[in-house]
Amino acid sequence: MPKTYEQVTTKTGMTRVKEERMPFGWSINSYRGCAHACSYCFARGFQGFLDRKGDDDFQNHILLKTNAAEALEEQLARLAKRFKHDLAAMREEVGEVMIGTVTDPYQPVESKALLTRQCLKVLARYEIRTSVTTRSPLILRDLELLKRMPSLSVNISLNTLNDGIARRLEPAAPLPSKRVKLLHRLAEDGIATNVFIAPILPLLTDSEDELEELFHTAVEAGAGSVMTSLLRLSPEVKNWYFRTLKEEYPDLLMPYLRLYAGGGYADDEYRGRMSRLLDSLHRRYGPELRKNRERPACRSLPAESSMEREQAMRQEAHTDRGVAEPADEPPLEQLSFSF
Repeated sequence: MPKTYEQVTTKTGMTRVKEERMPFGWSINSYRGCAHACSYCFARGFQGFLDRKGDDDFQNHILLKTNAAEALEEQLARLAKRFKHDLAAMREEVGEVMIGTVTDPYQPVESKALLTRQCLKVLARYEIRTSVTTRSPLILRDLELLKRMPSLSVNISLNTLNDGIARRLEPAAPLPSKRVKLLHRLAEDGIATNVFIAPILPLLTDSEDELEELFHTAVEAGAGSVMTSLLRLSPEVKNWYFRTLKEEYPDLLMPYLRLYAGGGYADDEYRGRMSRLLDSLHRRYGPELRKNRERPACRSLPAESSMEREQAMRQEAHTDRGVAEPADEPPLEQLSFSF
């Protein structure tokens, strides 16, 4: 299926997160769909809200919210006005904004579209507490911008260290070995990093040895925390993931059918066993992760005022028009139908 890109507009740059358990209050997703094509991605289940399916369409028909940064600027300006331009009070009200909750903000098209970069610039001007979740070393393109943001963290999705498994189940995502190098680089530049071991895939990435190696790797790479989550399969995700298993790991299809016979969650026995294992790992590696969190930042740039940060970002703006493009990424395509 050929890859297509549809340019759309959005009314709001950031969306309120209603789930109280989430540690952030707002999310930003400048794209819909994701070219990384992870077979188990929970975001496939959201395709129904767009009257689309979670199959090939998810990774081959990408929506680009071309006015995302402008909409975000307008949204924050209204909030600032509501707080009579008391930006400290406004930031307290906003809390943390997460970039990349249902799509990777640094999927390949970002190298040209620059939607994530432009949103980061807006958040930086208002000094909003920000976290970014990605699999991609493309984020290093924006390293100098990230270092200027006063309160920022980067979450790297890393659910296996096995490049072979990753290539079969997330065919277009950067390999785990590259993500480990990315973690080291970010930490070396003073960026607070976390590792998302999610989802943990039964019978593929859930062994005690592999999970312990992932925790150890996170600690060695300077991560401040590790989040773990078991595979959950909504109907749309289950259909696509089981189809992938049938092609890549046919011997595992029947065990999965038994394990998820009750619906979207693995059976109680499996979840209980994994919960005990993960609790043990979190307890064992917790003190070392805490040491990483408490380590002084070693960013190369001196502290700057808000005005100095904004001036520096404006001076950089001309570079946004000359970002290198990956050779294997097709050009942006304006489709003829409306959204």
